[in-house]
Amino acid sequence: MTGQVPRIRRSDARDNRERLLEAARAVFAAEGPAAPMREIARHADVGPATLYRHFPTKDQLFTEAFEERLHGCYAIVEDAVADPDPWRGLQTVLERLGELYARDRAITAALLSAFPMDFTAERERALKSLAELVRRAKDAGRVRPETTLDDVVLVLMATGGLQAASPQARVAAARRFTTIAINGLRAHRD
Repeated sequence: MTGQVPRIRRSDARDNRERLLEAARAVFAAEGPAAPMREIARHADVGPATLYRHFPTKDQLFTEAFEERLHGCYAIVEDAVADPDPWRGLQTVLERLGELYARDRAITAALLSAFPMDFTAERERALKSLAELVRRAKDAGRVRPETTLDDVVLVLMATGGLQAASPQARVAAARRFTTIAINGLRAHRD
């Protein structure tokens, strides 16, 4: 035989892996990417050895746990770019990503490269699309002329860094902050 026999996981191993991914999503969302691996194992009700058997590094666990959510974030940007009204598209990006960042502390870190993951090409494409959206909104006279992509990224970073006692309070604060930021980016019509 020249090929390898495919490895079939036992059902308990598959269950452990899924529990670990769900636990990682919950713990990283609450505590951010600095959350300890032991906390994730405890949350999944498995031992650290089981965690490391499935995910030898935190990078690998984080990447697999958040891949789908990151694709969803990029889709928000692409949907906004497709909006024929660039101002409405920009508002949508800030509102939807701002709320998502407030709910999930790990997403901000993942999108802003605070965690080494293999999403560089997708991240660059999303930033290029967001820059195009900002340019179109400026050309339409809806965004202040001095606004840059960096300004929009700064608003998103700030939203992800909001502190509050609960996820619900962070979301409420993110909504208020996003409204203020949108009003600050809006072109003044005299």
